[in-house]
Amino acid sequence: MNKEIQDFLSKVEKVVQIHPEYKMEAYHFVMGALHYTVNRLEKHRHVSGQELCFGIRDYALDQFGHLVQTVFEHWGIRETYDFGKIVYNLIESSLMSRTEEDSIDDFKNVYIFDEAFKEKIEYDI
Repeated sequence: MNKEIQDFLSKVEKVVQIHPEYKMEAYHFVMGALHYTVNRLEKHRHVSGQELCFGIRDYALDQFGHLVQTVFEHWGIRETYDFGKIVYNLIESSLMSRTEEDSIDDFKNVYIFDEAFKEKIEYDI
């Protein structure tokens, strides 16, 4: 493992020690979801909290399907505001950045998990 990856993992471990309400996997997932969200844009740019929440939703459904809410609950995530807390914990540790216009409130009530993570199940009868 190279030094850059080791440094990143070490910083995330410190974040989890300071903010144990979320599991390490939640932090890794949010970082992956940010990468997923930015890569879907025509041109790479800063994304808002709401844009990231919708990217997280799509990425989560892609990764976990109908088990999304179970996984999130295991990680300590119960609402979109939890994504904001994770992001701001990462910002505090210099693992993410923000603009002056960004606010943790951008993550409040972006969607309701029960509605956002419904999968359309089609049956062949």
